[in-house]
Amino acid sequence: MTDPKQDTEFKGIIAWWASNGVAANLLMLVAIVGGILGLATMNREVFPTASFAGATVSVAWPGASPQEMEEQIVVRIEEAVSSVDGIENMTSTAREGSAFINIEGSRSVDMRTFINEIEQQVNSVNNLPPSAYRPIVNQWRNEDQVVGFAVHGHVPRRDLQRIAREIRDEVSADVPGVSLVQIWATLNEEVSIEVNENDLRRYNLTFDEVARALRNSSLNASAGQVRTDIGDVSLTARQLGDSADDFERIVVRQTSDGGTIRISDIASVTDGFVDANLVGTYNSEPMALVVIVSSPNMDVVEVSDGVQAYIERRQATLPEGVSMSLWWNNAEMYEARVDTVMGSATWGMLFVLIALVLFLRPVVALWVTVGIGVAFLGAFLVLPLLGVTLNMLSLFAFLIVIGIVVDDAIIVGENIHDRVERGETGLTAAVVGTQMVAKPVIFAVITTILMFAPWMMLSGPEVQFTRQISLVVIAALPFSLIESLFILPAHLAHLKPEKMDGFFGPLLKLQRAIADTMIWFARHVYRHAVVFAVQRRYSTLIFFTGLFMVAIALQATNRVGSVFMPEIENETIQASIQLAEGTPWSRTEQVRQQLERAEELTLEHYREVYPGEGDMIESRSTLATDGRVRAWITLAEPEVRPGGLTTREVAQQLRDFLGPIPDAEEVRLDTTLNNGGSGLRFAISGQDLDELRLAADELKEQLRSYDTLYDVVDNMQSSAEELQFTLRPDAQALGITLADVTRQVRQAFYGEEVVRLPRNGQDVRVMLRLPEEARRSLDTLRNFRIRTTDGREVPLSAVADVEFAPGLNRINRRDRMRTITVAAELTDPTARGEVMDSMASDFWPAWSERHPNVSREEFGQAEGEAEFMAELANLVILVLGGIYILLAIAFRSYAQPALIMIAIPFAYAGAVFGHLLFGMPFALFSFFGVGAAAGVVINDNLVLVDFVNRLRANGVGAFQALVDAGVQRFRPIILTSVTTFLGILPMMAETSTQAQFLKPMVVSLGFAVVFALFLTLLLVPALYAIGVDIKRGVVGMWTGQKLPGIGSTYHETEGGKPETDVGTIQPAE
Repeated sequence: MTDPKQDTEFKGIIAWWASNGVAANLLMLVAIVGGILGLATMNREVFPTASFAGATVSVAWPGASPQEMEEQIVVRIEEAVSSVDGIENMTSTAREGSAFINIEGSRSVDMRTFINEIEQQVNSVNNLPPSAYRPIVNQWRNEDQVVGFAVHGHVPRRDLQRIAREIRDEVSADVPGVSLVQIWATLNEEVSIEVNENDLRRYNLTFDEVARALRNSSLNASAGQVRTDIGDVSLTARQLGDSADDFERIVVRQTSDGGTIRISDIASVTDGFVDANLVGTYNSEPMALVVIVSSPNMDVVEVSDGVQAYIERRQATLPEGVSMSLWWNNAEMYEARVDTVMGSATWGMLFVLIALVLFLRPVVALWVTVGIGVAFLGAFLVLPLLGVTLNMLSLFAFLIVIGIVVDDAIIVGENIHDRVERGETGLTAAVVGTQMVAKPVIFAVITTILMFAPWMMLSGPEVQFTRQISLVVIAALPFSLIESLFILPAHLAHLKPEKMDGFFGPLLKLQRAIADTMIWFARHVYRHAVVFAVQRRYSTLIFFTGLFMVAIALQATNRVGSVFMPEIENETIQASIQLAEGTPWSRTEQVRQQLERAEELTLEHYREVYPGEGDMIESRSTLATDGRVRAWITLAEPEVRPGGLTTREVAQQLRDFLGPIPDAEEVRLDTTLNNGGSGLRFAISGQDLDELRLAADELKEQLRSYDTLYDVVDNMQSSAEELQFTLRPDAQALGITLADVTRQVRQAFYGEEVVRLPRNGQDVRVMLRLPEEARRSLDTLRNFRIRTTDGREVPLSAVADVEFAPGLNRINRRDRMRTITVAAELTDPTARGEVMDSMASDFWPAWSERHPNVSREEFGQAEGEAEFMAELANLVILVLGGIYILLAIAFRSYAQPALIMIAIPFAYAGAVFGHLLFGMPFALFSFFGVGAAAGVVINDNLVLVDFVNRLRANGVGAFQALVDAGVQRFRPIILTSVTTFLGILPMMAETSTQAQFLKPMVVSLGFAVVFALFLTLLLVPALYAIGVDIKRGVVGMWTGQKLPGIGSTYHETEGGKPETDVGTIQPAE
């Protein structure tokens, strides 16, 4: 209808902004410029830096057995820290010469206080063995290895490590943003003085005398100062040995005939490396690996660029035969994710613009699309102040933002457009059109913000990650609201009825014809559909409820599986094989060769299967240390990979070729960047080690019975043989104690540290011991002689009995009890629930009866996931209650908020159907999509219910109001849903590796919105009618009067066009 009062002066904040285009443009400019400046200040990182409520206490006691470490160190520290409040669990490992105690805090504990209390309790332990080092407490943090590059070549190890250290120092000093650089795959330097026992006997020397001579002769010491008339003169001794020659010249003793016995006369000196095994190769060349570790406020792209520029400069100055090769670069993954998001966002916004141009007016479509950019940049204005960085998670959030920020502008812009089509022009259309939908739009934004609030209210360490997504959405929504209520009306305040003449006349007529088809569809097709749904409202309710139950059944039966975190597929297979403590180096070498053979077989296999295509494996690197073999197998890029196979499929083939490794404690072939939760971990604890072994064997047998599990292993150490010394009674007569025996044996076999050298920033130990071939043979022990206090030598067998006895190479504890961990890998992460349900019903009850003194616990990711989801569920219930109260106050109704919020469970159902269609499991990020979709649909429901209330307040019957409101709001409801779906459609169509992590979120959002579209258009009117039925029934029972049924006054309007203009009436009170 035509507005007769074009010059009416409107009041209120919306009218002020609509009539003040300068203010609106300046506000938009502030958002744009401020957003660009804010974006420039945001750091870029792969994942946000976070701290965790947990700490590791590490203690070293060289030469101590695992039992001694457990009894004299681990138990005492466990007792001390057990009084700290908030401990969730405590695990300990005692090894030969070292121990680690991992203390995890509960989710609600204050991290700073928790760590401080642990440090205080650990420092209070004063009864540790004197020769043990002081415990070190390290807080848990997530530290990414941002960039890694290999320094490799066929040069001596000492030269290679020296070059690597120089490069480490240069990178730390020269590359901006780098603060922590580590070197991997290297051995510490050590000076080994290997004494020949026959020479000791010949010169009548002991280990103690040689050690004393080394300590007394190799030193730097100050002897004070002499104050003379010409100044002070320092007195010092500068004779600290630093090379093999320096130590060989040290005098041990002067003989009675004036001769000199030097170290070179009785020992060989080797300036080499510690007595450990390590093989690290890059493309079959010895390597040292330089790794840049993430730190707070590090910009991953800036650091990457700096490192690559450094490598290019440094290559030219490296010695002949030495090269530097970039091994991994997380910035590439980050930039690929940015390209994926930006590409999808660009196409999404283009699709949105096209859809709006077709069904609205081009100028309205343009300003609505501009509103998306304003909301984006407005978010960048405040995100740096909230501590948000540009990382994998915050980038995901902007995908959600694309889908939801456009809705407010569409609803407002469409309504202004509708007012103009009704004959209103200029400011009147802008103000009235905005005021009509202001209330539902404002409350829709508030409810959407509340839907994302629980992710910021979590108490555990995960909140440091989830809050990144919530803050992005919460920062963008207010700017979306500001743009749609204040800026957009000012831009559309000069909108006039569209003219179809001129050069673009034919195109405008075509556009109007397309736009009118939606109006025609609403009035002639949808009107009959909604009339059918409301007339058969109970059948409509049963139908939609049935669909919801189908979605529940799909998840309950694992047809749509559930995982906690979606797997981020890696392009590198990370193999890790853990052998038992004390495994001979020869066996480790066999396993390394077995793994390399499997790699070669895998490469040849795919060459045969896919002839003429590129190689499946691009590069291979291996690192073997005592008892552990690791390898990194880099595959071809997914886009050019033969057969289009996934990394998991290639890894499975590699595992088949690898074959069994029966003595391995763990065999892992990780194919994801985040390990995706694809394994089961059980801890069984008790005091009786034999019963623990039996219980663990039964558990492994059960796990092996499932087809979806493989690599079922445990960390139980078989009884290792150890030699135990027992002092013979007659040894006392010689003045020999058991301590003397063990000390001299230790000196000979382990060695004695006589001095430490400062060299190139590290301490180099000088060790005195027997030659390596003697230390590797038990015959040496059989012929070993013990020195008495008076200088005599007696055979070891004369003073001590030596016998083999069972022992342990490692002792594992959990919550102050000995424990065994049983682990298995899942072929399909979604099968976890099925396996756990089967074990709960068929295995655990009988197992617990057989082993009443053994406790069990599932731990690892599954343990934390269950706690996380339980806390999240409680917070969601709290937030839903808050949303209900807010809407009840706004609509002055107890029932209508429930009607509006019905969108939430049905959005979940739509997300489940979307996951079924795409064949993907429901993941944590799927819930973000459901939350975003719920915000979109609540927005539509709010607008629809508000229009119904307005019509009914003007005397329109309930049935007529439902049909007319649905027809009037059909276009904005369709456009909000379609544009949301189109905005994220490019991401759903993405097949790149980078997109797979995002898909659960966008699939949830897209399909939840599409499914809930029918909910808004059909079920909400039906439920509203059911509510009217109930109200009339209650009133009739109370008054005794029979009220007319709903629809008794309904009549078809001419051409399906609603008779009442909602813009001319006041909102319902």
